[in-house]
Amino acid sequence: MSNPVPPRQAPDQPWRSEGAPPPAPTPPPKKKMPGGWGGLILTALIVYLIANLVLSFFNDGDEPTISYTEFSKQVDSGNVSKIYSKGDAIQGQLKKEREKPGDEKGKYTKFTTQRPAFADDKLWDDLTKHDVTVTAEPVVQERSFLSNLLISLAPMLLLVALWIFIARRMASGMGGGGGMLGRKTPPKPVELEPGAKRTTFEDVAGIDEVEGELNDVVDFLKNPDAYRAMGAKMPRGVLLAGPPGTGKTLLARAVAGEAGVPFFSASASGFIEMIVGVGASRVRELFAEARKVAPSIIFIDEIDTIGRARGGGSGMGGHDEREQTLNQILTEMDGFSGAEGVIVLAATNRADVLDPALTRPGRFDRVVNVSPPDRGGREAILRIHTRAIPLADDVDLAQVARTTPGMTGAELANLANEAALLAVKRKQRTVTQSDLSEAMEKVQLGAERPLVMPEEERRRTAYHESGHALLGMLQPGADPVRKITIVPRGRALGVTLSTPDSDKYAYTEEYLRGRIIGALGGMAAEHVVYGVITTGAENDLEQVTNIARGMVGRWGMSELVGRLSALPSDAQQAYGLSAAPQTLDTIDGEMRRIVDECYENACRQLRDHRGQLDALAAALLENETLEEADAYRVAGVVRTAKSG
Repeated sequence: MSNPVPPRQAPDQPWRSEGAPPPAPTPPPKKKMPGGWGGLILTALIVYLIANLVLSFFNDGDEPTISYTEFSKQVDSGNVSKIYSKGDAIQGQLKKEREKPGDEKGKYTKFTTQRPAFADDKLWDDLTKHDVTVTAEPVVQERSFLSNLLISLAPMLLLVALWIFIARRMASGMGGGGGMLGRKTPPKPVELEPGAKRTTFEDVAGIDEVEGELNDVVDFLKNPDAYRAMGAKMPRGVLLAGPPGTGKTLLARAVAGEAGVPFFSASASGFIEMIVGVGASRVRELFAEARKVAPSIIFIDEIDTIGRARGGGSGMGGHDEREQTLNQILTEMDGFSGAEGVIVLAATNRADVLDPALTRPGRFDRVVNVSPPDRGGREAILRIHTRAIPLADDVDLAQVARTTPGMTGAELANLANEAALLAVKRKQRTVTQSDLSEAMEKVQLGAERPLVMPEEERRRTAYHESGHALLGMLQPGADPVRKITIVPRGRALGVTLSTPDSDKYAYTEEYLRGRIIGALGGMAAEHVVYGVITTGAENDLEQVTNIARGMVGRWGMSELVGRLSALPSDAQQAYGLSAAPQTLDTIDGEMRRIVDECYENACRQLRDHRGQLDALAAALLENETLEEADAYRVAGVVRTAKSG
C-alpha cells in the first residue's frame, strides 16, 4: 500500500507534496501597501505644500504691510506704541486701531513697513519725542520652523494613519475568505447548548436500510487504522438523495454524533455571492478548517443549488460564481485521501439534475436513497416524536401509522405537534386518539372552513362525495374508505379519504383503473342524479389525467402505444418534445379511451346501486361526517381487507 498523500500545509497552497521533507516554518508575508510607497510619498508632499500655502495665507492676513508715509503720519500723530527694527524692516504696534490702507477692509494695530534707504527724516528723534518704545524682540511673533513643520505635517500624518488602517483591513480580509465582501471569521463546528445531547441513531427511525449504509462511515471514523491495514479507503463523499422531509439532515447529524467527531454544516446557497470568487474562497476556508480538526464531517445541504449540471450556455454573473464554487468543491474532494479523516455528506431532493462530476467515483462515491418510511418505520418515528408528549391510554400509534401511508418523518413530526396543540386548546392533560385523528385530518385534508352553503349545493356535495365513497367500496382492489365529510376543508367543499391497508410499491392496471373510477365517482354521481356537471370535479380530473397519462405513456398499459416510455417522468416538463407527433396523438386517443370506459363504468355502477347512493347522501346530510365503520354500514357493503 502506498503512503497516503499528506494534507495541504495551507488552505491557499495549490499543490501537495509527497516524499519531500516538511517545509521550514516561514514568517507570514509582509502586507504590501496598496499603491506602493511611492504613491504615499507623492500624496504626502502634495498635502504638505497645500498646508504651507494655507498657513502662509493665514499668517499674511494677520498684520498688513503699510507705506512708510503712513507709518510717518502715525508716528507724528503719537499713535505708535512700540516698534522693532531689523535693518530697514520695521514692525510696530499702534495705540489705536486704524483702517487698513488701500482696498483692504478691516482694522489693524500691528503692522510692518520698509524704511527707504534714501530716507533722512530723523526717525530716532521723532520716536523719542513721542515716547515710542523700541523693543529687542519682534512685535509680530512668528511660529518657529518646527511648529510650522508639525502643523503642516498633521494632515499628512492623519492621511498616513487612515491609509495604513484601510490597507490592513483589506489585507486581512483578502486572506480570510472573500475580504469585506466575504466572511471575516472562519467557520466553526456546530456548537450545542450546555448539557445538550448530540443526535445519534437512537433519534433516527424508519430508515434502517439507510442507517446500515451509513454505519460504515461511522465505523471508519471510529477505527480508521483497521481500514488502512486492510488497504481499504472510505468513500470521500456520501450523497443523501430523497424527497423533502425524509430526514437527510437528521441522518448527517446522527452520523457525526454517533462517531463523536466535529460536524460542519453549511447550506449550499450560503456559498453564493454576487461577486465572483467569494464562494470558492469560502469553500477553501471550510475544508481547511475541517482538516484542522480531522476526523470530521462536512455536511452541505441542498447541494443542487450549486451542483447543477454545467452547460455551455450557462450565461454570466451568478452562473459563473456557481460554477466556480462547484469547481472548488470538486477540487477539494478530489484532493482528499483516506488519511485526512474528513468525509463530506451532502443532501439533495433533485439528484437527477446534479453534475456528473459530482457523483463519479472519487467524489461522492456512494449515493444513498432516503425514501419515505414504511408502516413500521412510521410507527417508530411517531414514538420518537411523542416521547415528550403525554399520551392517553387509548392512543394507538400503530393505527395512526397504518392510515398515514406516504407521509415523511417531517410530516409525522408535524402531525404529533398539531395533536399536542389541539390538546392544549382543549385544556387537556394528555393527547387522545381523537386529537391525533383530527390533527391527521387537518394535515391531510386541510383546516375546516366556516362556510355556509345553500341547501341545494350542500345536497349536491353530499351526492358528489357519496359517489366517490360508494365506488371505492364496490371497486375490487380499491383503497378502503376511511372518512367521508361534507364539511368544507381547505379549497374543497367536501372530502372522501381513502388509504390502503398496507404500503404499495407497485400498481396493477386493475388498481389504477379502480383509482380512475373512484376519482370520477363524484362527477358520475352528479350526472346520474342531477343530469349536470359542476366545477367541483376539477381536482378529480387532474388526478384522472395524471394516472391515465402514466398508464399510456410511461407504464406500457396500452396496446396501441406499446411497451415503451414515450413521456418523461416529470409531469411539469413539456412532454411534446420526447415523442413523435403521431405517438402523441395515439397517447391522447388512448387516454380518452381509458377515461371514457372508466366513466361509463362509474355511471353504470351508480345506477345499479342508486339506493345505496341515496342512503349515503342522506346520512351525510344528517351527520356531515361519516367514519369508516358507519360509512360501510350505511352503504350496506361488507368491509373486507383488500390488496392492490
